[in-house]
Amino acid sequence: MEQIRKIPRPTDVPDQGLLCDLLWSDPEKEIRGWGENDRGVSFTFGADIVGKFLSRFDLDLVTRAHQVVEDGYEFFADRRLVTIFSAPNYCGEFDNAGAMMSVDSTLMCSFQILKPADKQRGNALSLPGASRVNQNAIATPPRKGGKKK
Repeated sequence: MEQIRKIPRPTDVPDQGLLCDLLWSDPEKEIRGWGENDRGVSFTFGADIVGKFLSRFDLDLVTRAHQVVEDGYEFFADRRLVTIFSAPNYCGEFDNAGAMMSVDSTLMCSFQILKPADKQRGNALSLPGASRVNQNAIATPPRKGGKKK
């Protein structure tokens, strides 16, 4: 955890190393340990890695983002990791919902779902101002097998 605390902010994301892996590594149901990532950057990890990490740092849940998931959020490793993706209809190319997670004072997690925009309206994103593109934003590398329209 000390290595994470020492990462200077703001910073550019390098092509490899701790910060790259924190941002781009992905859970993979079909493996144990570590594997190659379809994104072409960083690695994939199995549920066993999540368990080891949580045990080592005495944590209950890993919350992550930067991966399109169909329902806006998705659990992994017996609900010990959750991926949150807040952009419905990501880049106008996916039919995914978005989600926001809230954590109350008892550490109960709840989710608000941002449903995909109606295809009939021709609006790729359903949030006000979401059609503006931030040219400085980090683009999510594509992942093989993503559910496109």
